[in-house]
Parts: sequence; C-alpha cells; structure tokens
Amino acid sequence: MKRFIIGIDVGGTKTAYGVFDEERKILATRRHSSNPKLAPEEFFDVIVENIQALCTECNIAPSELCGVGIGMPSFIHFDEGRIIKTVNLTRLKDFRARDYLQRELGRDIQIVLDNDSHTGALAEHRHGAGRNFQHMLYCPVSTGISSGIIIDGRLFHGSYGWSGESGHMIVTPGEGIMCGCENVGCLMSWCSGSMIVKHVQSWINSGEKTLMTELAGSMDTITTEHIGECFVRGDALATRAVEQMTTFMAVWIYNLYVTLNINCFVFGGGLLNMKGNLLDRIKDKFDAYNKNDMPVYFKTAELGENFGIIGAAELIEWTSLT
Repeated sequence: MKRFIIGIDVGGTKTAYGVFDEERKILATRRHSSNPKLAPEEFFDVIVENIQALCTECNIAPSELCGVGIGMPSFIHFDEGRIIKTVNLTRLKDFRARDYLQRELGRDIQIVLDNDSHTGALAEHRHGAGRNFQHMLYCPVSTGISSGIIIDGRLFHGSYGWSGESGHMIVTPGEGIMCGCENVGCLMSWCSGSMIVKHVQSWINSGEKTLMTELAGSMDTITTEHIGECFVRGDALATRAVEQMTTFMAVWIYNLYVTLNINCFVFGGGLLNMKGNLLDRIKDKFDAYNKNDMPVYFKTAELGENFGIIGAAELIEWTSLT
C-alpha cells in the first residue's frame, strides 16, 4: 500500500501545503491566505478542507494518508498538541488543535504540530545548509524573529515545547514598543521586519525627514523594502533603522552563541532579501563582540520557499512508515 504525508506551513499571511510520497518527493502543493479573523475551529476547518482536496487531487485513499505535520508561528505545547498563543494570528490561542484534527481526519492519521522555527530547523538540518553539523541554530528573520535549536542531531523542544522563542527575550525592560508577546522591550520589538517599520513611522511622526515617505507614497505604506532601498541611497533615517536592526540582531546571535556554544547559524526569512547586506553587517558586529578565534559559521538557508512544508513533513517519523 502506498503511503503519503502532508506538510503544512501556517504563516501570519499565508498557509502552504505539500503532499509527499514515501521517497519524500513533493507531489502537489497549494497555498491560501491565512485569515486572522477566524476562530480556531473555523481556521482548522479550512485546513481540513484543503487536506481533503489535496487527497482527492492526488488520488490518496483515506487509509494511505499516514501523517499530517503542521508548523505554526505559535507557542505550542508539543506533547499536548495545544496552541498556547499566536502572536500574528491572535485568535489562535488555548486550542487543542491536534485533538480537533484527529476528530475531523481520523484517529489512524499521525498528527504533529510544532513551532515553525522548529520545522525550519528540521528541514535545514536534514536537507539544507545545516547538513553535517551536529549542533545547529536555525534563525528566521522576517516579520518576526525566532530560533530552532538542534542539539546532538535532534530538535530540542524544552520543557513544554516552545524552546527557541529567543526573539521575545527581554533586552530593554519597559522601554520600546509593545510586542504581540505582551511585553515591552523584547528583542523582536526592536529589529523584526514588522517592528522596524513602526520605529521608522514613529521617527517620521516626531518630525524627522526621509526619502522613504516619497518612495512609498505615504508613511503608512513604508515597508522594509523601502528601508533597504533608501539605505543604499544614503538616507539618514534608513541608515538609523538598519543600524538598529543589525545591532540588536548581533546581540541576539552573540547571546545565543555564548549560552549554547553552538557554532552553526542558518539564517532564513524575507529580511535576507532586503538591500544593505544585512547578514554581513550582523556578522561583522557579532565578530566585534566575540573575543575568541574558534570558527562560527553564518550560513544562508538553502531550501527556498518549500522549506516550511518540508520541515512540517519531517515532523512525522518517516522511518515508522516504511
């Protein structure tokens, strides 16, 4: 009998799906927008509908679907399959998603939910830039900032399952912009893609001038792309934004390095595409903090846009299905 797995990558703006066969070949993909207005049951009903549609499209019988792995931008109690909270999809909280999906899809299907940084770490460690490293940190830098931790070749979950939420470490207690984690002063609030735009807008509101307003059309439509473009043009406010981002990110990576002594950092996420060579600047600042000469590797993720669904599928134990 043929056996298949579906990997699902839930993001703040989109949800992507991939169907994998026993050779881990992707047979079909699809994606749709993530709707932040939906209640948890409604949100996962959409996921169930898409799973069923993919099975129909690929002629997969119910008995042939062995597992569904889901990566989410959430604090997930791994053992319980329960979503604690989701910063960018705030209605997805305190919800036993695994139990709900088991009822809808059937008890014979293995269902595993995990944080999307963990699934990214699995994908890059097994198939991407982290191959051949015993220890690795996957560090996505995009709308948010986080990390997935590989120790001795295994994904580290921590006591409850949400290890690696390092973007929410407090760096300036009580100072800065309120984050979705409900704290003021977390690292992510100073340098993530969504938050740096808020800083730029606050600087403009205080009377500072910038090319970004003209380039974007208005203050409200500024994005990180505009920040990068204006940075390479020498705009002072964009330079301030890039310096703030790279300084806090270098502090973040250095603190992870001295805490865990892991020497392989694999970076993914949309901010790597921003003009201004962000990763090189982070590495230069990291090197200034680092006072020893042991090698530390800064690598770029290799798996492209499918890394999320690949990592989600990797949550299912392939060896148990063959």
